[in-house]
Amino acid sequence: MTYQADHTLLLALPAFAPAVVVVGVVVYVAMRDRRRGPQDDVRDDGIESSSEDGPP
Repeated sequence: MTYQADHTLLLALPAFAPAVVVVGVVVYVAMRDRRRGPQDDVRDDGIESSSEDGPP
């Protein structure tokens, strides 16, 4: 009895590669943002963050 090679993983790898890349980018950005700390947070304190429009 002869067994042929199973290429299931090799064929499935291109389908999972984009997901692995996205996870890597998200982890990189999260770790970079965590190292910065709150003092380097780029926010404009003069702008209200409400969902309402200004006066009519």
